[in-house]
Amino acid sequence: MKRPVSSKYCLLIFLLLAHFAQAQTYIAPPVVEKEFRAAWVATVANINWPSKPGLSNEEQQKEAITLLDFLKDHHFNAVIFQVRPMADALYNSDLEPWSYYLTGEQGKAPVPFYDPLQFWVEAAHDRGLELHVWLNPYRAYHPTSKEISEKSIVKTNPELVLKLKQNYYWMDPAKKETQDKTAAVVKDIVKRYDIDGVHLDDYFYPYPEYNGGEDFPDNESWATYQSKGGNLSRGNWRRAAVNTLIERLYKEIKATKKYVKFGISPFGTWKPGFPSIVEGFDQYNTLYADAKLWLNKGWVDYFSPQLYWPINRMPLSFPILLGWWNGENTKHRHLWPGMNVGDTSTKGVTETLSEIQITRGMLPQSNGAIHWSISSVTKNPKLASALLESSYKKDAIVPASPWLGNKAPAAPAVQKEFSITNWKISWTHPNPEKVFRWIVYSQYGSTWSYQIVNRNDRSVSLAKTAIDKNKKEVTLNKVSVVAVDRLGNESEKTEIEIGQ
Repeated sequence: MKRPVSSKYCLLIFLLLAHFAQAQTYIAPPVVEKEFRAAWVATVANINWPSKPGLSNEEQQKEAITLLDFLKDHHFNAVIFQVRPMADALYNSDLEPWSYYLTGEQGKAPVPFYDPLQFWVEAAHDRGLELHVWLNPYRAYHPTSKEISEKSIVKTNPELVLKLKQNYYWMDPAKKETQDKTAAVVKDIVKRYDIDGVHLDDYFYPYPEYNGGEDFPDNESWATYQSKGGNLSRGNWRRAAVNTLIERLYKEIKATKKYVKFGISPFGTWKPGFPSIVEGFDQYNTLYADAKLWLNKGWVDYFSPQLYWPINRMPLSFPILLGWWNGENTKHRHLWPGMNVGDTSTKGVTETLSEIQITRGMLPQSNGAIHWSISSVTKNPKLASALLESSYKKDAIVPASPWLGNKAPAAPAVQKEFSITNWKISWTHPNPEKVFRWIVYSQYGSTWSYQIVNRNDRSVSLAKTAIDKNKKEVTLNKVSVVAVDRLGNESEKTEIEIGQ
């Protein structure tokens, strides 16, 4: 004869079945996209900003906001802003004069006074954009500035500067005083401004055409080196000077603010024959930039070779070069290539989107790219629309840099409040100054989605119901909020149930 099952065991079985059913139907929130999406903003020759020298403060700021709003609206998350085009400053500096490209007169401050870099930093951060300052370490004068002012380094420190045949002036990279000056400028910016990165481009020793195809005129410093018993070849001596500065900048940036990233965007190829298909320009023996060494040594936090060639171009193919640089990334830094296909047609748009997809496929651990320059997107409506409709359809956070710090921020405290047809989701945080962005996940029916909001936001409004892909009305069930710090570290999710 069977014994009746006790009510205690019935209840236990019911609870276990209910728990199992709930576990089976639980749907996790999606993983937020992580990708570095940046654009260069060049100030030299007024390429991107300001549109011409001598604009009023209001006009300069309006142009800056237009560019930053464009990046935000098209789901970029970083801007590379040129602040030292020719040993001058687009910020308030005691070390170098105000830039000609800002006010039309080197050494002249904006009137009434404002600090453009401070303005750019605050405006970028308010829009969820990292701001990286971009400096030229050696250029002393660019001919588009028309005249050499009395405050130019050409006049104040002529012993550091060499004139080139195409009317450029260049600081001598081999002189310790040159290295000291550039290092002091970088340290000053890192110390005084709330920036996210420091960036150098491909201008080390100058391109040969700047000196009419002739060798760099550093005979005096070369002779001094030899007279003191130096035994390196001239090429190795020049490369050693650049290497010394790169290593020094990396270490001094980290000693000042560890979280500030250091990035370099060298010429896209290292040497002919590396990889085997490469022909043409030799940055190792012409710019004296041993870019491979810097990547091998981990003297960068991100590396952005200028791969300004299409996928199917031989001997300079975008994916082949990207793959070669990735093979040299022995310290596992971010590899975010520079892109510029130089074609505004539909074919050029397709090429750009394809290159983005290639970076994602080849470098899934850290997606990203930098567009040269911002005008390639702002002045190309086809590309801007295509990015927003496909590659950059969803917003993204910058990939984390665990070697700079991997401590997750505290989780936020989340509250809900219903008002007519919407839920107001708000949150607080014990250390809001450590949070750069917030991720808000929402579940309607069985489908999750997310939005990324910026540092000053503390609430979002979510509709009570939505229409799903089957055209059925579904109800908001759950919300999660995550805090993200400036290194891309994410807090634990704080999830709340939404009542009916």
